[in-house]
Amino acid sequence: VQLQASGGGLVQAGGSLRLSCAASGRSFSDYAMGWFRQAPGKEREFIAVINSSGSSLSYADSVKGRFTISRDNPKKTMYLQMNSLKPEDTAVYYCAASLVVGVPLSPARYVYWGQGTQVTVSS
Repeated sequence: VQLQASGGGLVQAGGSLRLSCAASGRSFSDYAMGWFRQAPGKEREFIAVINSSGSSLSYADSVKGRFTISRDNPKKTMYLQMNSLKPEDTAVYYCAASLVVGVPLSPARYVYWGQGTQVTVSS
């Protein structure tokens, strides 16, 4: 599976962005899909995950109520709608695919990663 993240950019605090992660290759619907982010000097951080069918979701506390993860299996695409953005959301955002059943939270459970897209939130 190859993953391509897009949709990042520069936005003012309080604004919104929608990230997309397009997949190619083997069956997208076999994979749980996750979003992670990494700020300079920090470890990669779990943001959100959606299971293979889209029936189960999980979010980090830091984004709960502001971010929404979704997927469109026929289109082989996952999304992250980000609202009420804060300067501390600034990071490179990565999408990833996992064959673990359910909603894996650890980066170690993911086997395929996209290249990342930069999100910068100005104050």
